[in-house]
Amino acid sequence: MLANQIPPYDKTDNLTGCCPRFHPEGWENQELRFEQKPFVKASTVSLFHMPLNMGSVYDKTWRAIQAAHAEGGTFLVLTQDTSPWHAEHYFSVDRDVPGAEMVRMTGTFLTKVFDGPFSDAPKWCDALNKLARDHNKHAEKIFYFYTTCPKCSKVYGHNYVVGLAQVD
Repeated sequence: MLANQIPPYDKTDNLTGCCPRFHPEGWENQELRFEQKPFVKASTVSLFHMPLNMGSVYDKTWRAIQAAHAEGGTFLVLTQDTSPWHAEHYFSVDRDVPGAEMVRMTGTFLTKVFDGPFSDAPKWCDALNKLARDHNKHAEKIFYFYTTCPKCSKVYGHNYVVGLAQVD
């Protein structure tokens, strides 16, 4: 895959009016390369890894991205739990968003698609570390792309989460 490209995400397949249905084909076992890819960084407060203010943070961040016309036709939010009390979220954009904290990511990311409850996250982390080892790499950081909100995942019957291992 070319630098800064992600697999397709069909926003028109949307039964809920909220989150589009996620199709895991194309996301499993991919190698994504980012070269100074722009992201808006936002943070949430958690209680033992359960986000407390995710809805309001996502809404505020997404409104700022839309106001700057920076969506770029793709939807990707990478989440990294930094502690049981805090998480960081990186919203993919195609240009800087005024007033937002901007981050540029460079690196190679190996992907794996999971389908199950969030309580399986420790197993997902183990699987991503194994994926990196299978490629003779080391997972420097692990991110998750939560493809749908909890309400939409119930409607669609799947809780797909894409794990991304940033490798050396």
